[in-house]
Amino acid sequence: MKRIVVLNPKGGSGKTTLAINLASYYASRQQKPVLMDLDPQGSSVRWVKKRQPAQPPIHVIAGFEHDARMTRSFQMRIPTDATHVIVDTPAALEPLRLPDITRGADKIIVPVLPSDIDIHACSRCIRDLLLVAKVRREEDRIGVIANRIRRNTLTYQSLIRFLQTLGIPIVTTIRDSQNYVRAAELGIGVHEMKSYVARDDVEQWGPLIEWLARGPGDAPDPAPVTPVVANA
Repeated sequence: MKRIVVLNPKGGSGKTTLAINLASYYASRQQKPVLMDLDPQGSSVRWVKKRQPAQPPIHVIAGFEHDARMTRSFQMRIPTDATHVIVDTPAALEPLRLPDITRGADKIIVPVLPSDIDIHACSRCIRDLLLVAKVRREEDRIGVIANRIRRNTLTYQSLIRFLQTLGIPIVTTIRDSQNYVRAAELGIGVHEMKSYVARDDVEQWGPLIEWLARGPGDAPDPAPVTPVVANA
């Protein structure tokens, strides 16, 4: 079982979008993903509830809820046949919580948007992961995703320059696409959309899926990825 944590204390960075689409990808590949929603907004839980019975199942855990009728360990239990656990974390996560959140994580995904505020927040997040959570760069457990990208803009160029200074791999770039909005409304992921509709989006997930499948020392860090130009 592989544990994947999607994390950035900055709200609106796209954590839930990444988490639900990862769960969708693994489910569509006959895997047994578990989506653990720690965000009080409960967006991942609502998305799973929209899925139809004919769709590949995704087990969801509402980790933000506290039920006095059961123990916390029982509430958070993971099915024994789970292949992947994808953790959707809340915004405004305190640095002191990072060791608990990231403990046992095989991979930690940090999405970042192309804006000065988001770049600054990403810098703090990476610093806290390294210094507070004690995640080591050479373990290849932290990967940054440049999210909602529109190429050939000044903010895009600034973001890429910043990410290249971190010493953390830029795993992939995700374009600014309405397919993610449509998919979320339907309880599906872009990998479950018709191929001719979401082909460009699905292609951008290839480097991320490959990185997630790697173990420590399997391969060198990936080079920065050039994103597909977003639709107008």
